[in-house]
This record gives sequence, C-alpha cells and structure tokens, in this order.
Amino acid sequence: MYGKNVLRIEDPTQRTVAHYERSAVEFQQGTKDHDVTQNYAALLDAISDGGATAPYSILDVGCGPGRDLAYFSSLGHEATGLDGSQAFAEQARNLTGCTVLEQNFLDMDLPPRAFHGVFANASLFHVPSDNLPQVLNQLAESLKPNGVLFCSNPHGNNQEGWQGERYCVFHDFPAWATFMDGAGFTEIQHYYRPEGLPREQQPWLASVWRKDALNAAVR
Repeated sequence: MYGKNVLRIEDPTQRTVAHYERSAVEFQQGTKDHDVTQNYAALLDAISDGGATAPYSILDVGCGPGRDLAYFSSLGHEATGLDGSQAFAEQARNLTGCTVLEQNFLDMDLPPRAFHGVFANASLFHVPSDNLPQVLNQLAESLKPNGVLFCSNPHGNNQEGWQGERYCVFHDFPAWATFMDGAGFTEIQHYYRPEGLPREQQPWLASVWRKDALNAAVR
C-alpha cells in the first residue's frame, strides 16, 4: 500500500534499515557482482570536468556492504562510507578498511565542504519525499565548490509508500529534478539503466548534478 499517512505511524527509515540489517548477508551475496561501472564513470568524469585533481574525496551514501566503496578506494581515492545499518557498516569496513559512518539518512552529521563527490547508488529512493529536501541540502553542504552528486534510483510515477518492509519513493525525472534544483544543484546528465535496453526494461534512473556556483557561495 502506498500513502504518506504511513509516516504518522512509524519512522520509515528505521524500519527500512531494520530490513537490511536482517538481510545483510543475503544482500551482499546478491549484489556483489552487479556491474555499475557506468555509474562510477559518470561520477568520476564529472568531478574531473569540474576541475578537481585526483585523488578525490568521495562519500558513498548508503554504501551497504562496501562494493562501491572498495572500487573507489582501489583507484586511490579517499573513500568514506555512510550507512544506517550496523551490519552493512561492519561489512564495508572489513572489506575496504575505509571509514564508514553509521548514520541514518534523516539524522546525518557531515563535515561541510569536505567531498569532491557524493555517490548515492540505489539509496536515496528510501527517503520519504517530505524529508528529501533536508537530506539533499545536507549533502550539498558536504560538497566542495563544484562538487558532484551522483544518484541512481528505481523510477516510476512518483508512487510512495511501503514495499514489504522497505519504504520506497519512485520518482520520475521531472519530480526528481525539482528536488535537486531546490537544493541548489545543476544537472550534468541523466540516463536510464541498464544501458542498451528498451526503456520499459530500464528500471533505473541515474542522474549527475553539480553544486552550482550560487549554492557554493552561500554554503
């Protein structure tokens, strides 16, 4: 069932995190071989185009067991993870040796102007739309001037609510772009995944955004 009235009953992020906490081992096994190299390149190319010099400081938001964190670290970048699940945080630390912050998306405490890029792969769609502006503003504040935010989420017709034990929001691109514009981001590109398939077989909407000059000046 979908509907924002669920928000009055319980904290959706805590229940969603609890789901991943229970299924951490299965999730790691099921996702460790997923090919998201297109998304890695989209983030890193945008950071480079913004004038930054490697190695980059990258925050992996919703890092899960650490697959993507390990990739960025293997390239020599300073990669930091963030996840609300203690089990995921432990898995990611054990896999990568990187710093992993155990923080709920609705209660993040991030350093200002610390990161060249934020990588949010299959994570921000769990943030209720009422809370999304707060989360995006916090991520913007954590980025350096000209910093880049990469997002990939399952898209839809802006349905919102529970799918089993997970709270999910399925934005279409115009709705997502409105949220990003409100947080002071300018679009670099967006695309649908997996690449090379008809749109009806591309469940993922990926987008890349730069912290714009005005936003960088006031934050």
